[in-house]
Amino acid sequence: MLYFSGLSDALRMTFVQIMIFSAIAFVIFLYGLISDFQKWGTGVTGYALEPQEGKKGSAITFLKTWWNQVTAESHHHGESILSILILDILFQRRILKRSPFRWVMHLFIFGGWMTLFALSGMMFAVEMIEKIGIALPFTPAEFRDMLSIPNYIFGYILLIGVLVALVRRLFVSEVREASITYDWVLIGIVFLVTISGFIADGIRTGFIWSFGLDPSVAPPAALFHSIFSLIFCIAFIPYSKYIHVIAIPLALLANKGGE
Repeated sequence: MLYFSGLSDALRMTFVQIMIFSAIAFVIFLYGLISDFQKWGTGVTGYALEPQEGKKGSAITFLKTWWNQVTAESHHHGESILSILILDILFQRRILKRSPFRWVMHLFIFGGWMTLFALSGMMFAVEMIEKIGIALPFTPAEFRDMLSIPNYIFGYILLIGVLVALVRRLFVSEVREASITYDWVLIGIVFLVTISGFIADGIRTGFIWSFGLDPSVAPPAALFHSIFSLIFCIAFIPYSKYIHVIAIPLALLANKGGE
């Protein structure tokens, strides 16, 4: 959620450590994603996606078949790729049709999570451009300051979405009864990732989220938040129920929308 680069020489090692853990997290993520593609690609032929449990097929076969379905002109739903991307994936209209309240919760979590991920990616790109010596009209520290307001906005959006999800699981009987320990662990992880980001930034800025902690612990707090986020918001995705953030958009595009 929050980036602490360009602040002082004391944070250089933190940046290096984050880059190392980022590389490891992405390798673990890609390995898991390829394994999922192999599982989904089992039994895939032509335009049919019919995975078989317990077996592995070809990730390339799956992707080729998926792309054939996405680009096929004739389809019973007939919606354009653009409308599916905007209405079904970004704005999640299928959830809106079922429950407006649940839709707001999902939109806050999905929108907050993905936007913060994109902002972190932008900050990472600026850092790497500066590291290889390409001149930019701003320093990484200045760019970080430019991103501070959207970081806070979408951080609070994510926090609200997560809190709503927790309240639903605690006080809505049908949701509570349908929840298993695994569900609680997943939402708890997202909550801890979000809170740790606010605390790390609060320590750095002296804001209310610092809880009176000394500014000298800002680098390790930032490192903890970053590593925790990399593990559970990137590396862990293909191995958990959070794979639906990838699987559902792929299915919607292949099926041209629909239920």
